[in-house]
Amino acid sequence: MSRKTSTPTDVLERPEDQKMPIGSAFAYGLQHVLTMYGGIIAPPLIIGSAAHADPAKMGLLIACCLFVGGLATLLQTIGIPFFGSKLPLVQGVSFAGVATMLAIVNQGDGITGIFGSILIASLIGLVVAPFFAQILRFFPPVVTGVVITTIGLSLLPVAAGWIVGNDPKAPDFASPANVGLAAITLFFIVLFSKIGNAALSRLSILLSLIIGTVIAALLGKADFSHVFDGQIFAFPTPFAFGLPTFPVAGIISMVIVILVTMTETTADILAVGEIVGTKVDRKRIANGLRADMLSSAVAPVFNSFTQTAFAQNVGLVAITKIKSRWAVAAGGVVLIVLGLFPVLGRIVAAIPGGVLGGAGIVLFGTVAASGIRTLSRVNYEDNMNLVIVATSIGFGILPEVNSAIYANFPSWFQVIFNSSISSAALMAIVLNLVFNHWTRGNAQDASVFAAAGTRAIPTATIRTLRDGDRYADGKLIDSDGNEVPVVDEAAH
Repeated sequence: MSRKTSTPTDVLERPEDQKMPIGSAFAYGLQHVLTMYGGIIAPPLIIGSAAHADPAKMGLLIACCLFVGGLATLLQTIGIPFFGSKLPLVQGVSFAGVATMLAIVNQGDGITGIFGSILIASLIGLVVAPFFAQILRFFPPVVTGVVITTIGLSLLPVAAGWIVGNDPKAPDFASPANVGLAAITLFFIVLFSKIGNAALSRLSILLSLIIGTVIAALLGKADFSHVFDGQIFAFPTPFAFGLPTFPVAGIISMVIVILVTMTETTADILAVGEIVGTKVDRKRIANGLRADMLSSAVAPVFNSFTQTAFAQNVGLVAITKIKSRWAVAAGGVVLIVLGLFPVLGRIVAAIPGGVLGGAGIVLFGTVAASGIRTLSRVNYEDNMNLVIVATSIGFGILPEVNSAIYANFPSWFQVIFNSSISSAALMAIVLNLVFNHWTRGNAQDASVFAAAGTRAIPTATIRTLRDGDRYADGKLIDSDGNEVPVVDEAAH
C-alpha cells in the first residue's frame, strides 16, 4: 500500500522563482538594462560635471555606477541570508541624493566627501533597516496605491525630457523629429503587443528600441561616432578618486537621503510584489532594505553612489508579464559587463532620447495604471479614504508641476519633499494614521468628500431572485447559465 505524500505549500514555486532558458533570460535582462540605462548614468554625469572630472574620470565614474548597480541587482534578486528580497528588482544609483551630493561638492568637500558621507549614512541605514520594515502595517492598499500611482506619474516627466531633450538651447530641442521618433517607437510597442505571438509581445520594448534606433540612424539622428573613444576595458579601481572624507553636515544630509531611498525601495518592493502576485512580508522588506544599504555602503569603495530599486523597471515587469527574478538577475550580469567594458556602455548610450522617451510613455504609464488598479480595491464607503488618495497624490505631484515650490526651504527639506515619491508616501502614511488608525474624533457621518453610503437593494427585487442566480459582465445569469432578461418596472 503506497503512502500519499503532499508537497508543503512553502516549497511551491513562486511566480518570481520561475526558471527560463539562459538566452531568454538575457534577452529580457537586456531589456531591463535598456529601460534604466539613461537613469543610471545621469547621476554620475551630473555629479562628475559638478566635481570638474576630466573625460577619463567621467568615464570611470559611469562604468563604476554600472558595475556596482549590477552587483547590487544580483544581491537583491538572488539574495543571501538576511540580504535580498529575491524579487525582480533592478538596482542602480538613486536620483534622490543628487541635490544633496551637489550641495556637498559645492560646500568644498568634493567627491571624496560624497563617498565618505554615503559610506557612514549607509551603515546607519543597515542598522535601522529591520526596524524600518516594521511599518508594513501602515502600507495598506490606500497607501501603496497612492505611492505606486505617484511613482508612475512622477516618472512621466523623465520620458518627456528624453523626447524633447534636456538642453533648451540645443538646436534640436523639442524638434518634431525627436517627437516623431518617440511616436514611431510607441507605435511599434503597440503593434508588437497586439500581435498574437507571445514572444514578440513580451519583447515589444526591446524590439521597438532597436527599430527606433535603426530608423534614427537612417535619419541621421543617432551618433555612434564616439563609441570607440576611450578605454575598451576598465576594471573599477577602488578609491580611484582618493580616500573618502567624512564631513558631518554631509553625513547628516545623506542620512536623510538614505531614509528617503528606503521609503522608495519599500514602495517598489510592495509594488513589484503586487504586480508579480507574491507574498511580501516584513521579513522580505527587511532583507530588501538590508541589500540596498549593503550595496550603498560598498558603492563608495568602487566610486559609486547610493543604490535603490528602479521604479521604471517595475513598470517593465508589469507590461511584459515576465515575473522571473532570474531575468532581472541576468540584467545585473549585463550591467556588470557594461561596467567592465565601457565601449559597450557607449553603444547603449547612443540610443536617441526620442526613442527612449517613446518607450518611457508606456513603461511609466504602466506603473501609474498598476497603482490605479490597487486603488480600485480600496473601500471608499463611509470613510475618508478618498481624501487620503486625493490629498496625497496632489501633494506628491506638486514638485513635478513646479520644481521651484520648495526652492527657499532648507536643503534637507528639499531632499525629502522635492521627491514626489517620498512626499506622497509620507502624506499618505500620515493621513492614513489620522483617519484610519487614530479614529477618535472622526465624524460619525461621512463628509461631503466621502463616497456614497452603503448600497441597498429593495426586498421586492430580492424576492425575484432564485438560488444560483448571479450577475456577471452586466448580465443576470440563472443557475443553468441562461440570461435572465432585465426590464424596467413598467414593462415588468
